[in-house]
Amino acid sequence: MSQASVHAATAENLHSTDHVLFWGCFIALITTAFGFIARMFLIGTWEAEFGLDPAQSGRLAGIGIWPFAVSIIGFSLLIDRIGYKVAMVIAFLGHITWAIMGVSAYFISQNGDKNTAFQLLYWGSLVLGLANGTVEAFINPVVATMFSKEKTKWLNILHAGWPGGLVVAGMLTIFLDHLPWGVKVGLLAAPAIVYFVMLMPLKFPVQEREAAGVSYREMLGEFGTLGAIIVGTLVSLQLIDFFAVNGQTPQTLKMLFVGIGIAIVLGFGLYTQAMGRLLMFVLVLVMIPLATTEIGTDGWITKIMEGVAEGKFHAGWILVYTSAIMMVLRFFAGPIVHSLSPLGLLAISAFLAIVGLTMLSSAEGTMIFIAATLYGFGKTFFWPTMLGVVSEQTPKGGALTLNAISGIGMLAVGTLGFPYIGTLQADKQIQAVVTSEAAKSVPNLVQDGKLSTVTDKSIYEVIKYKAIDDAKLTEAIKGVPEASQKSVSDSIKSAMNKSNQKALANMAIFPGIMLAAYIALIFYFKSKGGYKAVHLD
Repeated sequence: MSQASVHAATAENLHSTDHVLFWGCFIALITTAFGFIARMFLIGTWEAEFGLDPAQSGRLAGIGIWPFAVSIIGFSLLIDRIGYKVAMVIAFLGHITWAIMGVSAYFISQNGDKNTAFQLLYWGSLVLGLANGTVEAFINPVVATMFSKEKTKWLNILHAGWPGGLVVAGMLTIFLDHLPWGVKVGLLAAPAIVYFVMLMPLKFPVQEREAAGVSYREMLGEFGTLGAIIVGTLVSLQLIDFFAVNGQTPQTLKMLFVGIGIAIVLGFGLYTQAMGRLLMFVLVLVMIPLATTEIGTDGWITKIMEGVAEGKFHAGWILVYTSAIMMVLRFFAGPIVHSLSPLGLLAISAFLAIVGLTMLSSAEGTMIFIAATLYGFGKTFFWPTMLGVVSEQTPKGGALTLNAISGIGMLAVGTLGFPYIGTLQADKQIQAVVTSEAAKSVPNLVQDGKLSTVTDKSIYEVIKYKAIDDAKLTEAIKGVPEASQKSVSDSIKSAMNKSNQKALANMAIFPGIMLAAYIALIFYFKSKGGYKAVHLD
């Protein structure tokens, strides 16, 4: 069949009853973006309202991310048996539950019970993460099955729903900035109801792995013990952090959680009797910096750029702008992938992300949006093109390999990416700048060349970092003459904001790792005769 015939057949498909199924999946993905961006825009608000430091804010951000991995991987093991429609209903119930818990948290906080309000936000974010993962667990294999000959193209179009949701929800959040934050978290209910109404009456297709007669054990074998090692490690780390009290986890619990990770690996290995595809293992490793680059940066960038944007524009416009670029470009992924190949596109994207993040770390004024344009072009094709590569190269892995790559990415950014980016904003560069500024006007803040308000903290008791205690800093500033307090506070705040922006340059290491990996994969496939998609009969 000619290329023109394929496009004609695809177009006819979308004008049949299947088009409702595709666009229902599209709106379900928009709903996940609504939940994500509302929380990310509000991290700074919640940080002030509940007295959180940057790394603690990272944990609150992360609790809405890593459960995604639990549900998407968990459902990938079951979804062929319970059905896509059941997964869709569970996702809908999770989204509505988050909307209720988030709105309730606002009213409880306003009544003075900050602890209960924070707990509702924290646990509600977990429910949201589980619901978001469940959405991807069914939409990715559905679309990959519907368009089995053009997976990368249509997965890119499907995933235009993510930045599309970021744009719509981001603009609503900005324009409704004067309204209580409870309204913003409740917005998610609208698209959730839409996708539920669209998808509930429809019949979902049988996944291509099942249709081809590939067994359940063969599917798991594509992922294999190597993939299970990554999952087991990340799950252990997340459990250690989840049950930590004041940054410390009892030794017995740590041993238990490490044991759970080992059990995952051993159980998977014994059942599958397979190490897994080496290519799949490499792609899983690359997905960790990819998720941190895209989701981690998107999650933090509004807060990081708040000080730079203050008085000029809403910092959220940067995320909305880059998301608009992603949305438009993903609709035109087909011709671009056809010209460059998936790996060539990913390599160019990684290079643009490096340049964009580096420029953003020091940009001011108009240059902020020029740098953001490069970053936006860079991150556009990361996620869906990686899904396309996995689906095209490991079709026997069915829903598992397709969804596991997303799950591991989200698990990695939730357990490591978000908290680590938080520590970059509390690192030595920031403390040096603030120390220098404080020494000019608040000498009692500096002892032996170091800030007296800095405290030692850790993540998983492994990643050590120092954080500036804002409460102690504010108290120390009260020691200077009252007439000078505001100017001193403003100068120190300005120094901290500029230093936070510099953290973006450190984050360019992640697309740097990706670029090296993609170049290596390009040469690998070249030695095999070139990149070619694998199709199941």
